[in-house]
Amino acid sequence: LAIPAVTPAVVASALSTARAEDVGTSLYFVNDSLQQVTFSSTVGVVIPCPAAGSPSAVLRWYLATGDDIYDVPHIRHVHANGTLQLYPFSPSAFNSFIHDNDYFCTAENSAGKIRSPNIRVKAVFREPYTVRVEDQRSMRGNVAVFKCLIPSSVQEYVSVVSWEKDTVSIIP
Repeated sequence: LAIPAVTPAVVASALSTARAEDVGTSLYFVNDSLQQVTFSSTVGVVIPCPAAGSPSAVLRWYLATGDDIYDVPHIRHVHANGTLQLYPFSPSAFNSFIHDNDYFCTAENSAGKIRSPNIRVKAVFREPYTVRVEDQRSMRGNVAVFKCLIPSSVQEYVSVVSWEKDTVSIIP
């Protein structure tokens, strides 16, 4: 069995060639913590792809099912820089397939391809609502427990920050 002799110079030459090809080639996440985007239907939203690369990566958006997304004029558009835009819309134009769905983005270049985690995109409607205090009866000197009643349609977006009586804060 003959083993060809490999000199240190040949090994160094092979390593420098491999490194020269790899230099400046990368894919990475800019923001891999982006998991949910909630936006107002009256404003719309712009969502940058949370990935990038060197050389510049081709960025694409997909539904969580893996289906390519397509532009819908005045509703959804993917810009050349990989940004996903959902335009403002009226309640009658709501489409759960577009306005309440999971998306993900991919970045691809000569270094390979990476996929972002799913990003939950959800539109909410601005509608008037009233927060009330539940009526309670108590005898003088006893304890009364008051409850703040928030409509269920906005409950996850509203939090009680203080209690007031006649515009004077009683519990911050």
